[in-house]
Amino acid sequence: MKFRTMKRHFREGAKNIWRNSWMTIASVGAVTTTLVLVGAFLALMLNLSHIAGNLEEDVEIKAFVDLTAEQAEIDAIGAEIEEISEVSLVEFSTKEEELEGLIESMGDEGQVWELYEQDNPLSHAYIVKTTDPLDTVSVASQIEAIENVEKVNYGQDVVQNLFTFNNYARNIGLVLIIGLVFTAIFLISNTIKITIMARRKEIEIMKLVGATNGFIRWPFFVEGLLLGVLGSIIPIAAIVTGYYYLSNNVSSLTQFEFVELLSFNPFAWQLSLLILAIGASIGVWGSVMSVRKFLKV
Repeated sequence: MKFRTMKRHFREGAKNIWRNSWMTIASVGAVTTTLVLVGAFLALMLNLSHIAGNLEEDVEIKAFVDLTAEQAEIDAIGAEIEEISEVSLVEFSTKEEELEGLIESMGDEGQVWELYEQDNPLSHAYIVKTTDPLDTVSVASQIEAIENVEKVNYGQDVVQNLFTFNNYARNIGLVLIIGLVFTAIFLISNTIKITIMARRKEIEIMKLVGATNGFIRWPFFVEGLLLGVLGSIIPIAAIVTGYYYLSNNVSSLTQFEFVELLSFNPFAWQLSLLILAIGASIGVWGSVMSVRKFLKV
């Protein structure tokens, strides 16, 4: 396509926006509202996924060794665990280390356990991590079946609830985002449709003098693109500003130490580009839908 022709298409697309100023305001407003919600949901989903991912990475299996097991049997347990294909890390923790960790974790109340340093009732343990956190349950079952393993602990209820919540959050967020995007496409499609109906006579004349369908359609595609881009400006500004505030104040806004947001740079700028791309795509696709359905030339 010649540069002069492309320039003409962009000029006509921009003119269409000014000619239908009220519909343009309505469409841009609809896209802006939609993209604010889409951007907020995206930021929430990605950060929830990040936090859940961090928590999943911290999930570990602790296999306690039978108190009557001999050293050779203890070593055999470690060898069997290492043979499990889903296991990525195996660390041995002596009962002295287990007691020391228990005392430290209980703070002042842990002083009571210092009385057991001479006669330690705890067991040796193997700390195990899996390559994929989702394999934790199955790996724990395999370890539990190993001879001389007294008990396996991996926070069963907490881990299962974490995986379930993460899965539901991703699916629900995705459905909501798709619904909002299609709503914006529908609104822009209707705006372009009204523009086409209002200019039917002009389009018919253009067709009579030899204009091709593509030549007539391009300005409408440009109009949809511009509507999408214009509708992205306010959401990008709002989300970048809001995320900057949250990322700098998250520690004072929550008491949970595990809540760690994605760093502002580059996440905020990546999200901005994504919102801009979604806005432009919504606008172009809305135009395509209208032109296909309502541009009868």
